[in-house]
Amino acid sequence: MRIATVHRARLTAVAPDGVGPDGPVRLQLQHLASTSDYAVGDWVLVEPDTRLLVRRLDRKALLERHSEDSRRAQLIAANIDTLFIVTSCNDDLNPARLERYLALANEAGTTPVIVLTKADKVDDPAPFCAQAAELQRGLEVVALNAKAPDAAQILAPWCGAGQTVALVGSSGVGKSSLLNTLSGKSADEGQATGSIREADAKGRHTTTSRSLHPVQGGGWAIDTPGMRSLQVSHTATGLDMLFAEITELAPHCRFRDCTHAHEPGCAVQAAVADGTLDPARLQRWRKLQDENRANTPVATGPRGNKITRGKRR
Repeated sequence: MRIATVHRARLTAVAPDGVGPDGPVRLQLQHLASTSDYAVGDWVLVEPDTRLLVRRLDRKALLERHSEDSRRAQLIAANIDTLFIVTSCNDDLNPARLERYLALANEAGTTPVIVLTKADKVDDPAPFCAQAAELQRGLEVVALNAKAPDAAQILAPWCGAGQTVALVGSSGVGKSSLLNTLSGKSADEGQATGSIREADAKGRHTTTSRSLHPVQGGGWAIDTPGMRSLQVSHTATGLDMLFAEITELAPHCRFRDCTHAHEPGCAVQAAVADGTLDPARLQRWRKLQDENRANTPVATGPRGNKITRGKRR
């Protein structure tokens, strides 16, 4: 079966071919087992008669986030093929925040796609698409009206049989509306929807927990609550992929440990000087690199007797 919801004291799951006539069923956990060890999208082996969860199968990809208040990572979703990073064609489109989601997707080993909603609310969504496409090489960007039927057709290449997508983004950008469109449900039948406040372009929380849903075309979608903040940690590989133009320039610097800030012979600063690298892009790279180093524990000590130091402040 596949995990459909994860709550503090219970798990629900669905059969591989769909939710069935009775919807997701509650699983029984073994003694001392914890729901925090499971993510929505996990595949598990279950005893058919007792619904006892026997074990979790190996994951293909795991999306997780680390917070300052917890030593354990929060599991967001598992076995995802594509991460739909949903934002809207208005002031909510924040390149710095989108880069955090992209680093998270890269580190998890899933393919990111930027989905720009509310395209029907602007005269021309092309400038928004161009701005988002510059954030990472080869990044797919689509613009749509989350409530329009053709949204499902636009996203069909990533929602076919055997494929799983997850939707992440700020509150109020249209994730729930998009999920309802993908699943072919009306607003009354599907997820509750909210809106962005016009005064500050901030959204209201409508989704409160992660859940798995079948969508048109035979695929699956995992809905997630809106994230007000996303801390960067344990994402060194994801950042290298995100800022590939800086990663490729670094080996050409004169000094091996160049910080790309003030050292002579810095290839990255030279690219800024000749206009081939956006200085704002370099500034955001430096901020995320510093944050990642500060928040990622480091193993130190002699070989065979290493200890892990906590996050440094």
